[in-house]
Amino acid sequence: MNGINDFAFKIGTVNGTGSASANGLLMQAIFRMGIPVSGKNIFPSNIQGLPTWYEIRVSKDGYMARPGDVDLVVALNPATYAQDVATVRPGGYLLYDSSWPLPRELEREGITILGIPFGRLCVEAFEGDRERTLLRNIAYTGALAALLDIDMEIVDGLLNQTYGKKPKLLASNHKAIRLGADHARQHVSCPLPFRLEKMDATGGSILIDGNTACALGAVYAGATVGAWYPITPATSLMEAFKGFCERYRVDRETGERRYAILQAEDELAAAGIVIGAGWAGARSFTNTSGPGISLMQEFLGLAYYTDIPAVFFDIQRCGHPHAAGRPALAGLRLARRHEASDPVSRRPGRGLRDGRAGLRPRRPLADARIRGDRPRHRHE
Repeated sequence: MNGINDFAFKIGTVNGTGSASANGLLMQAIFRMGIPVSGKNIFPSNIQGLPTWYEIRVSKDGYMARPGDVDLVVALNPATYAQDVATVRPGGYLLYDSSWPLPRELEREGITILGIPFGRLCVEAFEGDRERTLLRNIAYTGALAALLDIDMEIVDGLLNQTYGKKPKLLASNHKAIRLGADHARQHVSCPLPFRLEKMDATGGSILIDGNTACALGAVYAGATVGAWYPITPATSLMEAFKGFCERYRVDRETGERRYAILQAEDELAAAGIVIGAGWAGARSFTNTSGPGISLMQEFLGLAYYTDIPAVFFDIQRCGHPHAAGRPALAGLRLARRHEASDPVSRRPGRGLRDGRAGLRPRRPLADARIRGDRPRHRHE
């Protein structure tokens, strides 16, 4: 999978450094060139400062599945250099930030290694650690625009659209884009053997991620209350809902905001707010991820038993459970099937009933007994 409009590349960065905006800029630019493109954010269950990756697949035929081979890896996190080098397909390319050296033992035969000092370029061109960190992402976007032959007029238009109301920020982003693109053209053979050419295959389509689509669906469904507690990868859903509400849920004549968005102190509180809004008659929802949905169990049970409508978006991460939880999981044994629910009770006056022969709701697996001893074999 390589050539004109048929390749994949992967960007390895650090969580919380602002790379999401740069990756979105790349996706939008390719899409506006009329080329089918899809992206996937890959972040383990971690916190700011730990590794994250973003995969982009360009497919003139419109394929969207994650690629088996990666033609180009952009390595911007020294902590994952070894993993990033190993990811490149034979004959592929590795682009790394040469502000920090690539250990010689990581150099690999059969791939082409390119170094551009993104960090040093931004230190020399900008002031302040935060600005330098953020604009380093825009600098690598400029370098990729040169290497992959992305239309710079489209990139400039996207920057103008995003930062047009903030002249200082707009100027610094344009400067960072040029830094990366000019340095790549001066020191690397551009474009690479796999590159982009304009097509006309995206007409009548939009580029949207799942969280934004959910937020738009909530608006169309009449939701007016959203409560949440920030957690990756769910946060952008409520941010998108807020943007849609500011556009469609504000009375044009009076300026009255006909929606309520509340950031709660924790996940349990967010669930309680949603249930309370539902009890009052509002259409409400919350968004969270795996750990958050676990913390909402008490109120989930309340909503179930009281028949209060509420929507819970559970946006899951990919991959294995949180690394910190794996040792604990290894020592747990889920209850056997016959232990996972109470026997059905037909005696009057016990438990809640569903109106069918006095059946009591079965206790969910989450409430079942879990043994904390070592795992046992089936015959035990």
